[in-house]
Amino acid sequence: MDKPDQQKTPETADTEGEQAAGSPTSRLDLLVDEHEEEVSENGRTVRRQGIYLLPNLFTTGALFAGFYAVIAAMRGDFESAAIAIFFALVFDGLDGRIARLTNTSSKFGAEYDSLSDMVSFGVAPALVMFSWALGGLGKLGWSAAFIYVACAALRLARFNTQIDTADKNYFTGLASPAAACVIASTVWVCNDLGWVGENLPYEVSLLVALLTAAIGFLMIANFPYSSFKGIDFRGRVPFVVMIAVVLVFGLVTVDPPRIFLLAFLAYAVSGPVMLVLKRRK
Repeated sequence: MDKPDQQKTPETADTEGEQAAGSPTSRLDLLVDEHEEEVSENGRTVRRQGIYLLPNLFTTGALFAGFYAVIAAMRGDFESAAIAIFFALVFDGLDGRIARLTNTSSKFGAEYDSLSDMVSFGVAPALVMFSWALGGLGKLGWSAAFIYVACAALRLARFNTQIDTADKNYFTGLASPAAACVIASTVWVCNDLGWVGENLPYEVSLLVALLTAAIGFLMIANFPYSSFKGIDFRGRVPFVVMIAVVLVFGLVTVDPPRIFLLAFLAYAVSGPVMLVLKRRK
């Protein structure tokens, strides 16, 4: 005589259904291993699974902006390409601050941010500049673009190895986001002047090639640059500071590409000037 079937509860039925069809989590585990990393909690080293979502969303935004800059440059839309690099700068500045404010810093986030910086502030500016002005110079053009990319990679590698011992108030060498903004603002200004394609003077192309290589070398030079990390955005400031901020925003709206170019060029020059002044003292 056959035995009667055991009564199945809803939980048992759901479990058997998932085992038969395979739950979404189990199917994903077959394709991607769960990320694990060691973290320090209360003086003990423990292993945690998963990644923090919020800061990595901003890092992904910076990566997408850098990728979009390359696509826009390939289409000949150099103004959008330059603006996309500035958006990458904003996202890159936010991800680290949000991670510190929300206590969601991690090794994965640091590595992901570094790779995003290489794309957005290393490869993207060089390709935008090459598509705009350096392509017509032949070997000189792609050589200048490669120098910039290689120096950006060296700058990021050195920064990652010295992050625990370097002075937090200063960068050694021009930061890659600032270097990328010099390149982006140069393209933006010249595009507004109508210097695109056949309308671009050959002398300007040579000057831009020298600028691209020079900015690359500034990233690996031993010049000190202020990191502005000592600014306390949560503290109280005099009322006149807010008036100055309003004036700066008003000045930028007058002519954004030229104001950005002057500002980032001034910052790029500040490193050698600070080194000279320090040696004189």
